[in-house]
Amino acid sequence: MSEFKNGGVRAGAGRKSLYDEETKVVRIPASRVIEIKNYLKKSKPQFNDVASIKMMNATTQMHIPLASEKVSAGFPSPAQDYIDKTLDMNEHLIKNESATFVVKVASLSMLGAGIEVDDELIVDRSIEAKHEDIVVALVDDEFTVKRLMLNDDHSSWLKAENPDYDDIHFSGDQELVIWGVVTFILKNARKRK
Repeated sequence: MSEFKNGGVRAGAGRKSLYDEETKVVRIPASRVIEIKNYLKKSKPQFNDVASIKMMNATTQMHIPLASEKVSAGFPSPAQDYIDKTLDMNEHLIKNESATFVVKVASLSMLGAGIEVDDELIVDRSIEAKHEDIVVALVDDEFTVKRLMLNDDHSSWLKAENPDYDDIHFSGDQELVIWGVVTFILKNARKRK
């Protein structure tokens, strides 16, 4: 888990509190974060970019046929019907099983990056976040999905990929905690009816 300290207060910057009162920073065990967030959701409506977080169970194996040639966007070749080997999706999508989670998206703040409501993101907590990675971050006790932007002065901010949503810039007393790096976006390619 990476932490970035930021300085400089700017009027109107940062996340707005969802509560009509002062909030306090509290340290809680990492294993209880989801439970506490769910409790808070029941007591006060919140607007959060993450609908749910599920731990991956990568112990199942399913071998799917893998075509030996790449597919073009044009007319298919008859030779492309040849299946050469199989692919286990767990091995393909998950590099570190114990640090990998699936996060369900609850907002359109990353629409420009192709992430829509109800898309599922594969998130690896063992990867160190780099400039322009899409990350799941914990800001002001809320999970959010945004693009991490690192400045030359070692400050950071979170970029929304939708002009209808605000970027997140931090005040001096706020702390950004990177919860994990998004490695894959899982979405249904069929149009919903």
